[in-house]
Amino acid sequence: MSSAPSSAAANVAADYYDSADADRFYAEVWGGEDIHIGLYSDAQEPIAVASRRTVDTLMALAGAPPKGGTVVDLGSGYGGASRLMASTFDVSVQAINISAVENQRHRALNAEAGLAERITVHDASFEAVPLADGSADLIWSQDAILHSGDRALVLREVARVLKPGGVFVLTDPMAADGVEMALLQPILDRIHLPDLASPERYRLWAEAAGLQREVWQERTDMLVCHYARVRDELRRRHDVLVSSISAGYLSRMETGLGHWVEGGEAGRLSWGLMRFSKPL
Repeated sequence: MSSAPSSAAANVAADYYDSADADRFYAEVWGGEDIHIGLYSDAQEPIAVASRRTVDTLMALAGAPPKGGTVVDLGSGYGGASRLMASTFDVSVQAINISAVENQRHRALNAEAGLAERITVHDASFEAVPLADGSADLIWSQDAILHSGDRALVLREVARVLKPGGVFVLTDPMAADGVEMALLQPILDRIHLPDLASPERYRLWAEAAGLQREVWQERTDMLVCHYARVRDELRRRHDVLVSSISAGYLSRMETGLGHWVEGGEAGRLSWGLMRFSKPL
C-alpha cells in the first residue's frame, strides 16, 4: 500500500475545491453530480446531460468489470460516476478524492441513493492511493489528474493497484502533443501548475509503469464546446449566482474558461477518452 505524501499541487487543488465558491459553482453550474467535460449532441444541450453522456461513453469503453469486483474512481468529485457504476454493476467502488467538501457531498448523495454500503469515499490523494497492490479490476478517472504535480507517479499508482488484466480508463484536459508550455501560460497560472500532460506523455508514462494504451479517442472539440457552454451559463445566470458566489470568483472563472476555449480553438489543447490495460 502506498504511503507517499501528496504533492504541493494536490494540496493546492484541495484548497481550491474545498472553497465555498468553488463548491457552489461546480454543484450549481458545472453539472452537479458529474463535474467534468461533457459530450454534447449540440452546443445548447444542458451541461448535466452532456456530462452524463461522457460517463456512459467511458463506461462502454471500459467494459463491465467482473461480478463482485472492485472499481477505483480517482478524483471522484461528487461521485456521479461512482454511483452509476455501483448501481449498474455488482461491484464495490473505492472513491479517491482530496477535497473534503466534495467528499462530504459525495457521501450524502450516496446515502440518498441507497448506495452508501457499496461506495467507500476516501479522503486521499491519487498520488498515494490507500489501497492494496493488485486490488482493482477497473480504475477510472475523469478530468482530475491534471491537478497532480507528478502524473507519472499517478500512473505508477494505477499500475500498482490494478490487478493483472485490469483496465484503466481516463479523460483529462491536456496540451496537444509538442506544444510549448509557454503558449499555455494563462491556463497554467489559473490552475497553479508548471505544465499539462499530453496524449503522448500519458502513453509513455503508462508504458514506463507497465501499462499498455489500447484506445485513444481524440475529442478536443468537446473540450472547446464544454468550456464555452459553461461560460455561457455563467454569463446567463450571473445575476443569480452572485447572490451565493463571490463576484471575484465568477470573474476569474469567466476569464479562465475563456483561456481554455481559446487554447482549444488554437489547437494547443487536447482532450479525449483513453483505455489502458495491465498485462496478465
